[in-house]
Amino acid sequence: MSEESKSLNFIEHIIEEDLANGLKKEALRFRFPPEPNGYLHIGHTKAIGISFGLGEKYKAPVNLRFDDTNPAKEEQEYVDAIKEDISWLGYKWANELYSSDYFQQLYDWAVALIKEGKAYVDSQSSEIMAQQKGTPTQPGVDGPYRNRSIEENLDLFQRMKDGEFNEGSHVLRAKIDMQHPNMLMRDPLMYRILKKSHHRTGTDWCIYPMYDWTHGESDYIEQISHSLCSLEFKPHRELYNWFKEQVYKYQPEELPMLPKQREFARLNLSYTIMSKRKLLKLVEEKIVSGWDDPRMPTISGLRRRGYTPNSIRKFVETVGVAKRDNVIDVALLEFCIREDLNKTAPRVMAVLDPVKVVITNYPEGKVEWLEAENNQEDDSAGYRKVPFSREIYIEKDDFKEQANSKYFRLTLGKEVRLKNAYIIKGESVVKDEKGNIIEIHCTYTEDTSIKVKGTLHWVSIPHAIKAEVREYDRLFLDEAPDAHPDKDFMEFINPESLKIVEAYVEPSLSEAKVGDRFQFQRIGYFNVDNDSSSEKLVFNKTVGLKDSWAKQKPRENTNQQKPQQNQPKRKAIDIIQKLGKKYTNLPEAKQQNVKAEILELAQNVSYDELEPLFNTAVKKVGTRIAAMLILNVLIENGQERNSEINDFIEKALNDNNELLVAEAKAI
Repeated sequence: MSEESKSLNFIEHIIEEDLANGLKKEALRFRFPPEPNGYLHIGHTKAIGISFGLGEKYKAPVNLRFDDTNPAKEEQEYVDAIKEDISWLGYKWANELYSSDYFQQLYDWAVALIKEGKAYVDSQSSEIMAQQKGTPTQPGVDGPYRNRSIEENLDLFQRMKDGEFNEGSHVLRAKIDMQHPNMLMRDPLMYRILKKSHHRTGTDWCIYPMYDWTHGESDYIEQISHSLCSLEFKPHRELYNWFKEQVYKYQPEELPMLPKQREFARLNLSYTIMSKRKLLKLVEEKIVSGWDDPRMPTISGLRRRGYTPNSIRKFVETVGVAKRDNVIDVALLEFCIREDLNKTAPRVMAVLDPVKVVITNYPEGKVEWLEAENNQEDDSAGYRKVPFSREIYIEKDDFKEQANSKYFRLTLGKEVRLKNAYIIKGESVVKDEKGNIIEIHCTYTEDTSIKVKGTLHWVSIPHAIKAEVREYDRLFLDEAPDAHPDKDFMEFINPESLKIVEAYVEPSLSEAKVGDRFQFQRIGYFNVDNDSSSEKLVFNKTVGLKDSWAKQKPRENTNQQKPQQNQPKRKAIDIIQKLGKKYTNLPEAKQQNVKAEILELAQNVSYDELEPLFNTAVKKVGTRIAAMLILNVLIENGQERNSEINDFIEKALNDNNELLVAEAKAI
């Protein structure tokens, strides 16, 4: 689907309508205004993508403005991290600005409002002021200092600025309406006393403007055309407009543009928390190693885990711009990184849980350097050499002494193919005194034309490099860990979120650098961690080749009726066929969700169930795409290609449907 043919989202409709009504295109200006009180997380990527995306679409400047109004919580470390994250995502800002740049202007405007009788100094405690504000259903009442004289207010406000008073003794409030239906309009705070050093202005100020006063006026000073924010700020829009309309008369010629605030649904992700305060608690209580721990939903954590800018931008694009809050399944984010790394990550072999295999009829001391494809998705990726010898490691899970006919990996008396190498046959095992298998003895044949159903990855023991592999799982066991009013989100921490194993990797990885990404064949995608060195390789697991979590998470839902006991369970292949029928008619975002669902269901489909779909009529493209997705999973799991598979793929490659061709090429 071309960019031109994509429908506009509701924010773009607003902008197009404004342009049609006389707003000049060169007057368009956007901003991303983070508070430097923590690291950016995946939820912020939506706001980043919307603002910078509009800048790219309309060729309009986008400011990066730090709303730094609270010196108690803000640090230069956060400023630097935010800049790094936005740059890493591939966005460029027109101007780097700070709300603290405007402290003097904001103060001058506040003095002007006092002179107009529209702001006053209140000397009550915060508890008393809160009581006077009333409730959403009960109007507030005027406080005893609301009608102080202009002269007294000016004197007190100047003395607040000069540092005469203690924190909490006085505040400046806007004088609006204590009976207003919107509680935010009931004389909101504009300034408070904070005797703390600011990361940029030092001790120049001991009064600091409140967020609602600062944010909108900063937009106005910068002449932002469209102030875009998440839905929780919708009740603030009325106050945003009141403040900007009050100051407009002071400099209408110099600052003619009145910004327009509009709200979009924030990005919420399952099995994740988005509160910076709660993320900070995880760091402070050492549940994680820091803000960039690969289990954290921060952009720096995702970067360290191996996520790519392209995958995150694709995820944000797929989620889209909505008017209502919703929760996005984290599986969609994982799907996006799989799709990206599948195209770009070199394939290598690594064994995470090794067992020794001795090929008894292979000459001792002999070493062959065999050719291995780097990435079948990338024709330019080329080939590498991997060593083969008499003794190799395979995964323990890839061997059973005895197995049924549906087991396609190594067992006694049966043959499997070693990836990029020979076919071996299980002959016998060696066990320790506890009965654990410590060696598997096999024979090999150089006749690689023999048809076998399973393919295993391996590494040559004399050439293998030891590496530390950090296998990460989701940090929380609950889909919405902070949505339980009677429980602390910390109760849902997953104790198995990090597993460290000693693995063996092929020697080509000896030159791997920090940040390099690879597919460990048949296992998943991994990248070289920051802790890695020339003496010790350390890999992070970015994501598995398939979503194993879906099988583990509890299915029980107390809000749903229990199924009838005798109700037959639908087969995975039947569900996939139903999903495939409408696949080509779905919008792109839904297509991606359905694709992820098909790939998960495909784990429960056998080759015998799939094969009849190879004869699907040409016009049933959706079903053929679904069949191709199943086939991809089966091949990843060790299914050997045969003539029927090759014919099905060849037929798809010659089809007119681009989606089908793309999935065929992926195999």
